[in-house]
Parts: sequence; C-alpha cells; structure tokens
Amino acid sequence: MREIITRFGRHNIGFLWLFAEPMIFTLAITAAWTATKGVHGSELPIIPFAVTGYSTVLLWRNVANRCGKAVEANGALLFHRNVKIIDLMLSRIILEIGGATISFVVISVAFIALGLMELPDNIFLMLMAWLLTAWFATGLGFIVGVISEVSELFDRLWHAFTYILFGLSGVGFLVDWLPTGMQKVVLYIPMVHGTEMLRHGYFGDSIVTYEDPVFLILINISFTFFGLLAIKRLSKTVTPE
Repeated sequence: MREIITRFGRHNIGFLWLFAEPMIFTLAITAAWTATKGVHGSELPIIPFAVTGYSTVLLWRNVANRCGKAVEANGALLFHRNVKIIDLMLSRIILEIGGATISFVVISVAFIALGLMELPDNIFLMLMAWLLTAWFATGLGFIVGVISEVSELFDRLWHAFTYILFGLSGVGFLVDWLPTGMQKVVLYIPMVHGTEMLRHGYFGDSIVTYEDPVFLILINISFTFFGLLAIKRLSKTVTPE
C-alpha cells in the first residue's frame, strides 16, 4: 500500500494510474499503427497485432525499470525488521505485473466487444505466454534492481538499452517475416518467445511462429536464480538509511 501511495499519491485518480498508464500507451501505439496500416505491408489485423505486441513490452520493461533503484528509493523501510530487500522489489514487480495484466485484459475485452478484435484462438496458450513473460520480467527485475544499486552507470545505460530491446522484442514483427539468418539471432532474445507465443495463442494457425517455451523457461530459471543470489549478496552490504 505504501508503494502505491508513494508512486501515485492520494489525489486525482491515484492508484488507477497503475492501470491507466499502460492502457494509454497501448491505445496510442495501436492508433498509430492503425493509421499507418497502408505502409507496413502486413495483411494481419493491425489492432490485435499491436495490442499483443506492445502489452508484452510493457510487462517486462515496466517491471525491470521499476526495480531499478528500488532499494535507494525505499531504503528507510529496511529499518523494519520484517522488511527485506526482496520485499521492496516484489512489491514493485507485483504492482507492475498487475497493472499491465489488467490493462491488457480491459483493452482486449473492450476491442472484442466493439468488434475491433476477434475472440482469441487459444486463450490457454495466451495465458501460458503471459505467465512465462511475467516470470521473465520478475527475474530480469531482480537482476536490474541489484545492478542498478551498485552501478550508477548501469542504471543510466539500462534505460537507453530498453529502447534497443523494444525494437528487437518482436513488438513490431513476426520472426517468420525476417530473413533466416536474422531469425536465428532474434530467437536468442528471450522476450521474443513470449511475444510469439502470445500471438500464436491469439491468431492460431493463421500465422507461423517460432516460440520455444522450454528455452524461455530455462532463461527464467537462470534469471531468477542469479537474481535471488544477487539480492542475497546485496542484503549483506546494504544498511538502512
């Protein structure tokens, strides 16, 4: 609760910005892509393509960004015996995952109700894709959160690096559209598999996707393990301010 109040305040719509922020961004991107439908060359319905792509980006990027400097911003809470560094990060992670999830569901339901999107082909596959991406975002958030506490340079570079990852994450393309050599490169990027899997669940067999859930799970396990290990080591060096 303190995290919500600290971030959004008690005035205006307050914590509703947790859901409104990702919804506004997603709607803006969807509108822009719809307006340029004549030049992107794809026959896919642009609205569900934009919604499924940009929503996954908001999920992992917002979680990782919010974990940056989480300890520095809330270090005073560590005076409380039961509050640990992982609690500070998990509170932010849960908020961002919740906000992105509600945004994705509300936008999708609204567009389906308005006839702008069809019903998904495989909701279960979409759910698995979302959960795996949320897990990836959690592990990534742990790692980014710890490194940002020990390196000011990394904290600055990370935000710039996310723009590169944004373009490579599959938000604006399907792997099948790329040349064979480029396909092999982008499939080493974990979030691409989450995006491909989510779109496979929505569009079904009408598109060709190259997701590898096993690869993503292995990456998630590795990120979570090293992230938790890094948090444990950081806990030994950080003192309450």
